[in-house]
Amino acid sequence: MTTAEPRSAVRPSVPAPRTSPVDRGRWPDVAAPPKASSARTAVTTAILRRTFDRLPLRVRFAGGATAGLGGPVLDIHDPKAFHARIGGQGLIGFGESYMAGEWDAPDLVGVLTVLAGNAARLIPAPLQRLRRLWALRQPGAQRNTPDGARDNISRHYDLSNDLFALFLDDTLSYSSAVFRGFPADWDLLAAAQHRKIDRLLDLAEVGEGSEVLEIGTGWGELAVRAAARGARVTSLTLSQEQRALALERVAAAGLGDRVSVELCDYRESTGRYDAVVSVEMIEAVGAEFWAEYFRTIEARLVPGGRAVLQAITMPHDRMVASRDTFTWIQKYIFPGGLLPSVEAVDETVREHTGLRTARRDGYGGHYAETLRLWRERFTERADEVDALGFDETFRRMWTFYLAYSEAGFRSGYLDVQQYLFTLETEEHSAR
Repeated sequence: MTTAEPRSAVRPSVPAPRTSPVDRGRWPDVAAPPKASSARTAVTTAILRRTFDRLPLRVRFAGGATAGLGGPVLDIHDPKAFHARIGGQGLIGFGESYMAGEWDAPDLVGVLTVLAGNAARLIPAPLQRLRRLWALRQPGAQRNTPDGARDNISRHYDLSNDLFALFLDDTLSYSSAVFRGFPADWDLLAAAQHRKIDRLLDLAEVGEGSEVLEIGTGWGELAVRAAARGARVTSLTLSQEQRALALERVAAAGLGDRVSVELCDYRESTGRYDAVVSVEMIEAVGAEFWAEYFRTIEARLVPGGRAVLQAITMPHDRMVASRDTFTWIQKYIFPGGLLPSVEAVDETVREHTGLRTARRDGYGGHYAETLRLWRERFTERADEVDALGFDETFRRMWTFYLAYSEAGFRSGYLDVQQYLFTLETEEHSAR
């Protein structure tokens, strides 16, 4: 495998400065910082100053003060609001402060990469031990029950097919590609997405006559590619927008007799299949349902069947520390989402199923490059995003999301795995 290119070789992102006020009706928590006591704000200011002074950043405050050891520049335009948001909302406040235009960075990915690489020590150890007392808790409304999962999926994937089409390549693949080498180029992204899909289908041994269950349709590219091999595919999604466009794409490929796209929760699936494929779906399952997710995969496989997953993972210690915490990503991007660790996947599969982990490969550097290409495309087409009705706050939010995710992979904090699981016996598959 090739390795990720050095940060210095990656073109910096240059976000546009905020030019309009925040719409209070659409973004109430962004329009104004939360009320915070002067004592809490003072403590937050002192903690952040100490943190910045230990990091390879150059932090510039309005008024001329600076902090940090030097490196990517973080410009804080409104220090009072910045500190009040973080003091009151933690990392949610950090993201909302960016959405509000209270801070910027000429190289946003560079700044976020430094922060992601030092995630374990951004908060002083004594405060980390008291995390349950100060960290916001995940709201019960975002639990991934069958009804909750439908609402959570809809909030992201039903935004607009046209929006996703603006920054994804022609395959409409919304997951990590696998490139031949770095740096990646936009013109090669579609081929890299097909390389990823083909590798997954090869691992699952999908071919003529295979019966395939796909959990998480996306916009149908994997289903089409599997059907073109001669497989019969049942694909499940909870997104009405995705299902409608996936059906159009299946029909356009002349494969309507081989692909069924169903609006169905994975827990409601039936039948037995030679292969189950699920690409970056486990992140939306939620920790309390991981065992049920893998038991469902097991129950859908015939003896000797193969399950192939692509999954974003995070370090186990950070997952344990933050699994009950309400995050900016959960509030604004993926409600109910939680990234597993490799250890959590292994433990869940081992303790709750008869599946055997036959192979696991990591591709974190490839996801960093995939996200860079999406982010640059999104930035280039900002006027078209605006024309679809998404305002400046949304565009800053989406820019932050793409840069934040890219930084996670560039720092090594995040990884993406391709898993092969096998089911050997009838006894286990009949559970």
